[in-house]
Amino acid sequence: MTNWINTVSRDHVERGVRGRFTQANHGKPHMLRKMARGDWLVFYSPRTVFPDGPPLQAFTAIGQIADDAPYQVEMAEGFTPWRRNVDFLECIDVPIRPLIDELNFIEDKSRWGFKFRFGVFRIDDHDLEVIRSAMVRHGQVRATVD
Repeated sequence: MTNWINTVSRDHVERGVRGRFTQANHGKPHMLRKMARGDWLVFYSPRTVFPDGPPLQAFTAIGQIADDAPYQVEMAEGFTPWRRNVDFLECIDVPIRPLIDELNFIEDKSRWGFKFRFGVFRIDDHDLEVIRSAMVRHGQVRATVD
């Protein structure tokens, strides 16, 4: 099993949670093809709204890949992005800043935002557990977005 982070604005994350899917890298299939059923996927939202909404800098959703292969959907004429189905956990948004020192994937703590420029990337089990425990802790949950 592999753990992933997908960098997506919160408004797009909420759309995915409602529809139980994820897209990546502006609808391209490359990284989605690397994911397997059961892989964990954490969503990091640098902004509330794409492309120029207010900064958020928080983990905003978490779930597991629930299918075996990417598929395409037609969202608009000429735009058919690739998706994967995701079973989302109920969770709360968690700001990244209090977690930076604990996260292994952030090698240079002074330039912590650099890694997110890749869009989708792998993280180790330790980092997944740090993030997951923060998102589902204390019995506080955010119900699936309506």
